[in-house]
Amino acid sequence: MPFAASVSTPIGQMLIEANEDFITKIIFTDQPIESNPNRLTDLATAQLVAYFAKKRTAFNLPIAQFGTDFQQKILGLVSEIPFGKTITYTNLTKQFGDLKAIRAVASANGKNNFAIVVPCHRVIGSNGKLTGYAWGLQRKKWLLDHESALPQTLF
Repeated sequence: MPFAASVSTPIGQMLIEANEDFITKIIFTDQPIESNPNRLTDLATAQLVAYFAKKRTAFNLPIAQFGTDFQQKILGLVSEIPFGKTITYTNLTKQFGDLKAIRAVASANGKNNFAIVVPCHRVIGSNGKLTGYAWGLQRKKWLLDHESALPQTLF
């Protein structure tokens, strides 16, 4: 049986799902959540609360990101984007090593199941504009503003 919990944030409700060994999803949702927490959903909740309280800039959670090898590679690169920084889709594609794959890279980024924890909100358009956030550009802007105001020494 999967475990689930919710956390209220300044930008909406988040759903956390887990099994016995891994957190399997952290997303924004407008749907009601039937709470069935476990130690992992509690851990994720505590870290998210600390993030929104400006007391955490990185996450230490056992996550299981599902997807193709390509998606895993792209989301791995996204995970390396430093707190308070952004990267363009073009630069992310360069890091991957194939500039012709920009649409596939953007699509893989959009399949992230770990809002905030795998910081896909830190990927922006080549023109510096906010684009492509599954949970709404208003949330992306809020998260980027939130992170730019935090001291870089927290973890």
